[in-house]
Amino acid sequence: MKKVDRRTLLQGAASVALAAGVGLPLKSARAAEFRLRWGFNLAESHPITARAREAAERVLSETKGRVEINVFPNNQLGGDTDMLSQLRAGGLDLFLNSGINVLSTIVPSASIYGLGFIFPDYDAVWKAMDGELGDALRTNIGKANLVPMAKMWDNGFRNITTSTKQINTPADLKGVKIRVPVGALWTSMFQAFGAAPTAINYSELYSALQTKIVDGQENSLANIFTANLFEVQKYCALTGHMWDAFFCVANKRNWEALPQDLRDIIATAINDAAMAERKDMAVLATSLRGDLTKKGLIFNEPDVGAFRDALRTAGFYKEWRTKYGEELWTTLERTTGKLT
Repeated sequence: MKKVDRRTLLQGAASVALAAGVGLPLKSARAAEFRLRWGFNLAESHPITARAREAAERVLSETKGRVEINVFPNNQLGGDTDMLSQLRAGGLDLFLNSGINVLSTIVPSASIYGLGFIFPDYDAVWKAMDGELGDALRTNIGKANLVPMAKMWDNGFRNITTSTKQINTPADLKGVKIRVPVGALWTSMFQAFGAAPTAINYSELYSALQTKIVDGQENSLANIFTANLFEVQKYCALTGHMWDAFFCVANKRNWEALPQDLRDIIATAINDAAMAERKDMAVLATSLRGDLTKKGLIFNEPDVGAFRDALRTAGFYKEWRTKYGEELWTTLERTTGKLT
């Protein structure tokens, strides 16, 4: 992507000062007492990257140089699976990842908010995730020797793109080779539609589309734009089939090795950055369709009710209700209403 596109994207989201260099330490007047590594999979031009760098600068300033956070976006430290392993081993201090993605491989309940077609809008999303449901998931993540920050980072409502045909009805997905992230929920949902889902890490997505290993994929408009997926896809169905967001999680041992006052500063900076990033994504949600249309992507708006009905008929919600358990499912339905 040309630099002007990145600049346009970030200016449309917010005025954010980016640290010079990619993954390079921010400079302080003295050597930092604590150096933390923060990794995730999103592009340099994504609002999450900009806000993560902003948080790192704030931490450096407010700790008077004692804590230096090095930000590694764009899979610089490996794919999601690799980074999760590094986090659990203590080689990575902070990790941004979707609860539906590889994080769900160690905390299965973390994926529940990604069930298909359960949130109609952001009011419903944040009521759940800043409230009772989010608290329950953060408790479960804590049991896996990880420390979740209080606020999630918005990754947007996800839509389906393909290189072969428009997706207007659930039947249009039958037999479509579609890339999904590493997470059982995605595979289960697209199998219920009769598609042929293939789990591929985000770092390999563009190549998989370019070489026709898969015909389609599903992501937020922000990810479709910043990862240049419009170059290898032709159609975009605005299904909004799943809402996705990232937990920021810390290695528990490394986190607890920090003095409490520094932990408070870091957590506050990260949570404030997450809240600012949510506003960035809200701005992009209204502008990116036009930007992507100019790039040649052809949009259509399916009847999403038909897709939800297809999942219900296939027994999708009943299956996952059993997997998540009645307690967590009841917590979910207090926000979403009855799903089964």
